[in-house]
Amino acid sequence: MSSRLVAGPLALIAAAGVVAGPLLESGLPAPPQQWVFAVLCLPLPALGWLLAVRRPELRYGWLLLAAALALGLSVLGIGLSARGDGHVLLTALIALSAVFYGLTWIFVPLLFPDGRLPSRRWRAVAWLSGGAIALHAAGNVAYGYDPYHLPAWPLSPVRLAGALVSAAGQLTTWVMAVVVLCGLVVRWRRSERAERGQYAWMVGGMAATAVGAVLLSLFHFGGLRYGAVGLVGVLAVVGSLPAAIAVAVVRHRLLDVRVGLRGSRLHLVFDLRPTVDEVLSDLGTALEQTPEPVEQLARLAAAVRTGLDLRWAAVTLADGTRVVSGEQEGPPVLELPVRGGRIECGPRDAGPLTRVDRRLLEALAVPAGLAIQSAGLVTRLVNAQEAERRRIERNIHDGVQQQLVALIAGLELARATGAGPEMLANLREQARQTLADLRELAAGIHPSALSQGGLVEAVEERCSRLPVRTTVASPPSLRARRFADEIEGAMYFTVSEAVANALKHAGASAVEVRLALDGGRLRATVADDGKGFDPRTPARRGLATLEDRLDALGGCLTVHSEPGKGTRVEAWVPVDG
Repeated sequence: MSSRLVAGPLALIAAAGVVAGPLLESGLPAPPQQWVFAVLCLPLPALGWLLAVRRPELRYGWLLLAAALALGLSVLGIGLSARGDGHVLLTALIALSAVFYGLTWIFVPLLFPDGRLPSRRWRAVAWLSGGAIALHAAGNVAYGYDPYHLPAWPLSPVRLAGALVSAAGQLTTWVMAVVVLCGLVVRWRRSERAERGQYAWMVGGMAATAVGAVLLSLFHFGGLRYGAVGLVGVLAVVGSLPAAIAVAVVRHRLLDVRVGLRGSRLHLVFDLRPTVDEVLSDLGTALEQTPEPVEQLARLAAAVRTGLDLRWAAVTLADGTRVVSGEQEGPPVLELPVRGGRIECGPRDAGPLTRVDRRLLEALAVPAGLAIQSAGLVTRLVNAQEAERRRIERNIHDGVQQQLVALIAGLELARATGAGPEMLANLREQARQTLADLRELAAGIHPSALSQGGLVEAVEERCSRLPVRTTVASPPSLRARRFADEIEGAMYFTVSEAVANALKHAGASAVEVRLALDGGRLRATVADDGKGFDPRTPARRGLATLEDRLDALGGCLTVHSEPGKGTRVEAWVPVDG
């Protein structure tokens, strides 16, 4: 919105100047050449406004607006000068013509097409050109240049100095314009085939401008009144570059403006792509409304495809999960690694991917990475839950179910044979063992001590049954605190897994567990004196699942270990208070 508020008034001032100036000079009714001049000057502010509003991140639109503003004010100054005596304010306005010529002859071709210098080597040319333009304009003001009120000779020292400074700035501007034109030709020759056309239009526009400048200097008859040849020259100067830029913009698809057919009539289709802010806003809303991870990836791929006007786009997770928007044909032309995966881009419907497209894709990297990470996390949690369900099912089938089958068979046999006290005692012991196994299985799902006594009591109960020396330390205030079931469950099973690893894999003789609450975080630390390991090499499947579980709660799990120096597992989750 801010770009509209600034670009609109600038374009209106420039347009009003190029229309009012010729009318003020000649009066009404104005001759045809004045109207032709005004009409051919209007595309420059219009093009600058369109680029500045629709692509505010490109400096090129603002550059064209600056050139248009200088042109409009200078033409307005000439028109006002024709209606009255010369004034220093009018002289300053007329001197802006030097700014217009400098910008259009040097900076418009130099910064084409996206408002950036071709390379660092052109910085000196840019600074020298800016200085030359400033000298040319300042010299005109000091000289008091006014086509209708020229100073009388001999000139005063100030006017003479202004004339010399103006001449020096103008000469330097011409030299720099030639240098820039040569550089533009080199860029055209060295450009890729897809970009060669846009540079060709700019080279043609610069050549036409140069011819117009020569004609204008030879056949200029003062003010805005030109002979036929001079009129051709001034029209070439003010109209060639805007026309060339307009064609190059359409060809380059900076505005996604293309020519199409509707019925039997030719028309322009303004299929403007959304800006970076619009894409991010729409993507955020789409991801919030889509809880399913696969659907989130599909929305992300569709946003990339729509935002860059691609034939297809794909999002790939690190585990190989891949979602494609559109019909993939051939390999991707651009890949962007993001957190947890990558984004693949197919070719555009028209034209190559530009630097603007790459910047838009890079702007999507952070939200895309978060969406990919979220989808991957949800997928891993779902897989972990499915694996846990199968483990419980397997334990029930292979353990408790078989014991119940054997108990039922024993009861049937006892009834059939009239079993004595010894057989009944055996059956009673089998029933007790089955009940104990069921309780142990239930404790593995959610221990009763955790539900009844809280986290500290459940951890102490778990560690009291270990065959090695184990200490549990926690502040007294934590024992009475209760937290959400998902937080207590995540921390309990993290401690249980870490303790089990210390016994099974580390060969530890002592384990220390610390529970604490500080800074709004519930922390658990499990340290052992085992043999240790390199955390980068083993496949920590159990801890990896718990790490995902903590990550889903906004927490974190880290493992510190070295061979021969034991292991320390640290976990935390955010809690209220």
